[in-house]
Amino acid sequence: MTAPLFHLSPGSLDGLAPGSQVTLDGAEGHHAATVMRLGAGEQVQLSDTQRLRVTGMVLDAGSGELVVEVQEISEEPLERPALVLVQALAKDKRDLQAVESATELGVDAVIPWQAERSVARWKAGREAKKHAEWVNTATTAAKQTRRTAIPEVRQLHTTAQYVRSLGEQEGVGVVVLHEVEEISLAAVLEQLEAPQLDELHLVVGPEGGISQAEIAQLTEAGARTARLGRSVLRSSTAGPAGIAGAQVLLGRWDW
Repeated sequence: MTAPLFHLSPGSLDGLAPGSQVTLDGAEGHHAATVMRLGAGEQVQLSDTQRLRVTGMVLDAGSGELVVEVQEISEEPLERPALVLVQALAKDKRDLQAVESATELGVDAVIPWQAERSVARWKAGREAKKHAEWVNTATTAAKQTRRTAIPEVRQLHTTAQYVRSLGEQEGVGVVVLHEVEEISLAAVLEQLEAPQLDELHLVVGPEGGISQAEIAQLTEAGARTARLGRSVLRSSTAGPAGIAGAQVLLGRWDW
């Protein structure tokens, strides 16, 4: 089993070298020292939640903190395009299931989408709480799967807001996963010349699907539509399946 991973704040691992010491405290330190009862001599991994990862050995375990000696430092390559899941809000926490699985499969960012047919809604005054729930889901999944980076959870978008944002960005390719399309994801990624993009967005609708009006808005903004296989996937499954497919098609799982 690989050594457990703990998240530190961005910048906290800057300037370290093999032989350096770093203190793991706060909530992560409490979990490591008090809950997991890690002690001297055990291996741990530390992440700055962006690109730096440290492999080290615990020198000392105190009350709610560990002192770790750095053994190895690695920097993950910046992969392009960044994979972004535009996930429609869905009932019964199926949207959170999608965020969790997509994080495990390597998504780089998530955009909560208030689609026309979304049954679930973020009520006025509770947006911050719901957003925090998505952030926590992504953070926990990243930690469980030993990911260095935690996916960014962007702000909630309506369809109009999302379409408007596309007009303000360059280097973004958008693929709407649509159950009535006949074109494969592989074909669309080839059309988009995906490796040349800065971001690749995969758009997933709610339980009732994406309305024709929304499809029209998205395609007018430059989005393409594609279908994943012959089955109609649920809102909780389509996004993670699309992320996994993109990872394979982009050759990122060939290493």
